[in-house]
Amino acid sequence: MTRRLANSPRPEACPLCDGTGWKPIAQGNLRRVTRCDCRLHARAQSLLAAARIPKRYEHCELTNFEFDGPHRSLAPARMAACKFAEEYPLDATGLLLIGSIGVGKTHLAVGMIKELIQSKGIPCLFTDYRELLKQIQNSYNASVQATELDVLRPVFETEVVVLDELGAVKPTEWVWDTVSLILNTRYNQNRTTIITTNFPNEPAHSAEAANTEFTRARRATAGETLGDRIGERMRSRLHEMCRVVELRGADFRQTMKSASFR
Repeated sequence: MTRRLANSPRPEACPLCDGTGWKPIAQGNLRRVTRCDCRLHARAQSLLAAARIPKRYEHCELTNFEFDGPHRSLAPARMAACKFAEEYPLDATGLLLIGSIGVGKTHLAVGMIKELIQSKGIPCLFTDYRELLKQIQNSYNASVQATELDVLRPVFETEVVVLDELGAVKPTEWVWDTVSLILNTRYNQNRTTIITTNFPNEPAHSAEAANTEFTRARRATAGETLGDRIGERMRSRLHEMCRVVELRGADFRQTMKSASFR
């Protein structure tokens, strides 16, 4: 049997730190150690796994978000996302990404948390609004081991959370109460939330003061608003938590489908 010399590198160990996690650096005549890149990479991989990013969006980065050519109208939104990732945590204000289906809201949201994880080691979490409500409802089943608090604890405690497709579930009193609990808890704990929604950032139709024939006709023809879906009180709370970023452009999925038939 051969013995490894005391100063020889360990098999498969990082050549920079010999598996210790600390690499030596020199500054003039001084020598010190700093956290090795291999540990930073390992932490980033661990945080990415904990972020629960769906496989459909694993490829999404800020660097591969299309904002030129037919999508040049999305450039301001992409710039706002890059600025958010660059300035966090000095500016921890969240973002409310608003736009029609397929303009890239979720892509930008995932790109931002991946950038925070990989470049700054910030714990992040991706949550689908519809799936989260289903999980909470399932927790009321006596045969399910997880409690409501088990489901909500990561949403309450993770430093940066993406809440995707806010308002996608038909509003009921229970839905409104649950949304209020989530948003108020994160607001009170001063945690950062990135939200995407397909609904326009307008008041609930029921909040319109005038009950004239014109307003009644407008309500009948207009689509639902964010105020309709989550309530005016919570829409107001979002404005305290987030900066509004509107995405205006063609549906990426329809553009790709059309291109494939040319």
